[in-house]
Amino acid sequence: MNVSDVHTTLALPVMESFYTLQGEGFHQGKAAYFIRLGGCDVGCVWCDVKESWEEEKHPKKAIEEIVQEACNQFPVSGNRIAVITGGEPLMHDCTELTNQLHHAGFDTHIETSGAHPLSGEWDWICLSPKKFKAPLPEILPLANELKVVVFNKSDFEWAEKYAALVSSSCKLFLQPEWSKSGTVTPLIIDYIKANPQWEFSLQLHKYIHVP
Repeated sequence: MNVSDVHTTLALPVMESFYTLQGEGFHQGKAAYFIRLGGCDVGCVWCDVKESWEEEKHPKKAIEEIVQEACNQFPVSGNRIAVITGGEPLMHDCTELTNQLHHAGFDTHIETSGAHPLSGEWDWICLSPKKFKAPLPEILPLANELKVVVFNKSDFEWAEKYAALVSSSCKLFLQPEWSKSGTVTPLIIDYIKANPQWEFSLQLHKYIHVP
């Protein structure tokens, strides 16, 4: 392994990090420390963090520093959750990051499209597949949570396609795309009433005005 490989493994491009409440999915409402990594090649047209897409715009930060900041901002010793998101976090090797977070007492959660190979040790995998770049088949049975963003009616069929491929214990969520929420929310409600294996995921953080 050369010096550049070591640097790549021990440092990651961080767009931002912050201590807040998880706003979406199964762990909604829980305190969580978010680490948003730079870089994404999925390209969702409705992405609300497009500034995360270009990896080179976000200087690499040593993993030890990333984890120390997490410890400083999330001082409570119990029930620590660190959520790795993006961008697309699996564009990077997350092995050392998750190792150090576990050593610091964090449960590690990831929010991913699944379009890149899985790396790292995860306590919770939230898979949010995108039509723009489909998830790799090998990640599907590992997902703890399937979260499908609904932009139009065709997304229900898309959601069922992946619900049939994840494990039977995987939690199933439908979430309205924020700019279309007024239109698609009633559709989601009716769909869940007819298909109660699904649950509604609301972007709580946008209503209570936290990051």
